[in-house]
Amino acid sequence: MAALTATAGARPRKLLASRKTRLGILYALPVVVYLLVLFIYPIFSTLLLSLQDTDGSFTLHWYADALTGVNLSVLITTLRISAETALLSLVFGFLLAQAISRLKPMWAALAMLVVVVPHFISALVRTYGWIIMLGDKGLVNESIPGGPFKLLYNELGVVIGTTSMMLPYTVLLLYGVMRGVDRRLLAAAASMGAGRVTIFSRIYLPLVAPGLASAGLLSFILSLGYYITPALMGGPNQTMIATLINQQVTKENQWNGAAAQGVILLLLTFAGLLLVKLVTSLGASAKKRSAS
Repeated sequence: MAALTATAGARPRKLLASRKTRLGILYALPVVVYLLVLFIYPIFSTLLLSLQDTDGSFTLHWYADALTGVNLSVLITTLRISAETALLSLVFGFLLAQAISRLKPMWAALAMLVVVVPHFISALVRTYGWIIMLGDKGLVNESIPGGPFKLLYNELGVVIGTTSMMLPYTVLLLYGVMRGVDRRLLAAAASMGAGRVTIFSRIYLPLVAPGLASAGLLSFILSLGYYITPALMGGPNQTMIATLINQQVTKENQWNGAAAQGVILLLLTFAGLLLVKLVTSLGASAKKRSAS
């Protein structure tokens, strides 16, 4: 037993004595310090702030306040709008990625360029562009007879704006998944008499299902903390949690309550990321089983 303990203690010392290990630690040190200072410390500071009362004593009052009354309504609104955004971006992203994946490589690259390049424009500029287009005298209302329709400062306007912001992420994810589908499987099914609906539902859709789940969850997670578009295109009834945090900090000077809201938002994000990881691992396992 003593020999085993001595051997176990000698291994770390032997590793540290290695020049390669010491160089690896030296190279990793700036990254570790960077993460500690800019990520770990702010998260723990926010957590501690959310657990402190105004006099510095321990309390869960801010979490209880965040999950009751108006704050709970804001949280539910955030979850609902994020879910609607994820669903719409998934539908339009699927159709767009499916169409692009069928193009020749040169045309597919050009189409993806059209999808991605607007994403490099400031979100503020794009949001104001949607406000101009959806206004009472905007392009959309001028083109549709029977208008003007109320397309701004309501939930419809927020969902339209946030969906346009999330769409590039969805298309990029789904395009990569769809390009990886072995088209010979679809051709083999067609040669054996399977119809288009059967091929799509029983072969193609199961192959791209992990990508669909990942893209939908990613859009949902990004929408949870999105601020600019909901703040500019929504009304009082479409206040989302990021907007509420901003109001608590800038207008009410309520840092403790804002910290509790931020921790709740962080926990929701972590839960979404865990779901993405789970779905991805399940998809990889399913591909291995189908390959074997």
